[in-house]
Amino acid sequence: MQAVSNTPKPPKPAKNRKRINLALQGGGAHGAFTWGVLDFILEDGRLEIDAISGTSAGAMNAVALADGYTAGGADGAREKLEGFWRTMSDAAENSPIKRAPIDVLMGNWSLDRSWGFHALDAMSRIFSPYQLNPMNMNPLRDVLEDCVDFSCVRSCHKIKLYISATNVETGKVKVFDSRHLTSDMVMASACLPNVYQAVVIDGVPYWDGGYIGNPALFPFHSGSDTSDIIVVQINPVERKGIPRTPQEIQNRVNEIAFNSSLLKELRAIDFVARLIDEGKLDEAQYRRERIHIIGNQDALIPFGASSKMNAEWAFLTHLRDLGRETAQAWLAEHFDDVGQRSTVNLREMFMGVGPQHQG
Repeated sequence: MQAVSNTPKPPKPAKNRKRINLALQGGGAHGAFTWGVLDFILEDGRLEIDAISGTSAGAMNAVALADGYTAGGADGAREKLEGFWRTMSDAAENSPIKRAPIDVLMGNWSLDRSWGFHALDAMSRIFSPYQLNPMNMNPLRDVLEDCVDFSCVRSCHKIKLYISATNVETGKVKVFDSRHLTSDMVMASACLPNVYQAVVIDGVPYWDGGYIGNPALFPFHSGSDTSDIIVVQINPVERKGIPRTPQEIQNRVNEIAFNSSLLKELRAIDFVARLIDEGKLDEAQYRRERIHIIGNQDALIPFGASSKMNAEWAFLTHLRDLGRETAQAWLAEHFDDVGQRSTVNLREMFMGVGPQHQG
């Protein structure tokens, strides 16, 4: 377990710090990987967070960070993040959704042999959450409200938050900002429609923001003067092989759907950069975004989609440590690039075409 020091550390000298925006994907328990990335960034101190756009688990990481940061700076944010994920794990301790004994014995984190996981999956395909849970009980809401002081989140002026949800009626993205943020808005961002009833805010029903913004990048264009965006990626864009079982097919459909909006925004960012390079857009009026990605798909993909519902503390801390290691390696290689150039070739990585300008 990564200990958080009670002694506040002085911030890095301003001249050595670089301002960035963070885009945090949703992904259930895999959001603990993002926790680890954030934990290392906060501990390292060389990156100054200007704004965060988050969806689902990314939104929960964002509000926990903002709450802790308002009360106690970087160390307070680290402590709050750990407390949130610890409480999440404690709340799931008596859940029937656990690894099968053979997987515990073999050290597999997947829930593919969990009877509780398969029972829930089967029921959600036959009955809606309005039939299965007419009282609309949601233990995740209890965890969120127990751990996060939203008055602190709303008063966090140092870091701006943008939380995405999907408007059920229009299919459009709704971005809630930190000035008026409530627990309902965060729950809307994490509302999987086959598991939870839609979250109604001001008469409008919302589902998980991943369908239309996982996470949304466009709020940074007008809400931040920082051009460096670091996407913390936990959902694989590419997965080799053909899905064959009903569960594998549905999981892959969800991955594609939850990545599509992000890929569209990255394509638009690349398009603007190319028009600037060709002299068709004035760089004084259009901003060139510098894109970076911190992710470790080689490590995350083998866990399988079912492990996104595994809230065991041992698994969450394993993911956290993986996130810390990944962030540490990324910063060691790319810190000098921040503020200078993108570290991702968008056209080559996401669209399968040739090299592009990396400025």
